[in-house]
Amino acid sequence: MTTRSAAGPRAGNAQAVPAPHRAERAGAAQVLPVPRPASDNAAALPPDPFARRPWPRGRRRLSGRPAVFVLASLIVALLASSAAPTPLYAIYQAQWHFTPITTTVVFGVYALAVLASLLTLGKLSDHVGRRPVLLTALAVHAGSLVIFATATGVPALLGARVVQGLSTGAALGAIGAAMLDMDRELGTFANAVAPGMGSATGAIVSALAVRFLPDPTHLIYLALIGVLALQATAIAAMRETVSPAPGALASLRPEITLPRALRGPVLTAVPVLFAVWALAGLYGALGPALVHALTGSDNVVLGALSLFVLAGSAVVAIIALRRAAARTVMLAGIAALITGVAVTVLAVSLGSAAVFFAGSAIAGAGFGSGFQGGIRMVVPLAAAHQRAGLVSLLYVVSYLGLGVPAVLAGFGVVHAGGLIPTTRYYGAAVIALAALALFGLLKNRLTIDKSV
Repeated sequence: MTTRSAAGPRAGNAQAVPAPHRAERAGAAQVLPVPRPASDNAAALPPDPFARRPWPRGRRRLSGRPAVFVLASLIVALLASSAAPTPLYAIYQAQWHFTPITTTVVFGVYALAVLASLLTLGKLSDHVGRRPVLLTALAVHAGSLVIFATATGVPALLGARVVQGLSTGAALGAIGAAMLDMDRELGTFANAVAPGMGSATGAIVSALAVRFLPDPTHLIYLALIGVLALQATAIAAMRETVSPAPGALASLRPEITLPRALRGPVLTAVPVLFAVWALAGLYGALGPALVHALTGSDNVVLGALSLFVLAGSAVVAIIALRRAAARTVMLAGIAALITGVAVTVLAVSLGSAAVFFAGSAIAGAGFGSGFQGGIRMVVPLAAAHQRAGLVSLLYVVSYLGLGVPAVLAGFGVVHAGGLIPTTRYYGAAVIALAALALFGLLKNRLTIDKSV
């Protein structure tokens, strides 16, 4: 399985976002672990069980580092497509006259669909192969983009988001595992940074399409379908890394566990995981509306910059702290999250767009390092037979954080005083959760230091 960024954890160990993959190096940038990689490098790959006919003479199946780059680009494309609707919500709202509650519900159902898919389909590729799962997920994901492109109302948006979430969750699990199969070190790093790159890219590219191209509510999705078609061609040429194994149906049963010995570290990490994904949910659902409220501008590119800055600074933080100890990353994430959200709330109160973007950049660094620090502090402590259940628990926390608070924020905008007061309360809740995690981290310092 794998997590994510703003659009999601696969978070994907595998980041997230996100996200909410199995990399076991605690000192390197990681995302949520993937189930049982078949091997540690391309040289040890088994015979390709799906090569039913000889590959053309002189041509070799795609494997190793080139395959990792293809798989990472697929994460970017999938997460970009999940972020692409964000700049379009204002257009949909103007056409179909729905409230901010509907906007946040459309966003929230995606997070829940990804979660459901990760919990049920995340380990399927261990049994039927990486390529079949990826190709099927890509076909289904392309179908969700067709629904978006032909949508005529809110029900179609909801249906598209559900299908998009289910296909994304299924693909992320297989991608994370395949990258570690091909090249463990590069795959771990790619799993960490690709989701944030995808979310940032999707938001800004979609906004540019709205600003400069005709018919953006159709063109952006058709362009994404074309990208997925090219990537499907590359996946079809990729080396299969696992042999078919029994137990495919049994793998669909979710496994969620909290080992007694890990309760302290997990309960320390959970508030940060929930908080950072709740922040991503706010920016993904209501970020453009916040920018409009602060600037008075209808420029969709400016509105999309909020999510772009948040996700982009998260990627920078992950890269910068990838060699730091897990506890150090966690502390840096909590400090940046509290500081960034406080600056953002201050900016909203003052009506300053410049301060808002500065706070978003700081909060984004907290998002990236807080999520990575939380995952890296917990997952390496679990025994091999405990990891799948533990990762599932972290997925539940992360994706509930991504979806549920955003929907509550939509209700707050409509029924509790408007966008600005709701943002203040939302920010205060995120700061409180981060402070709770800091208290737990300091309280359990000796236990965590001995374990990590």
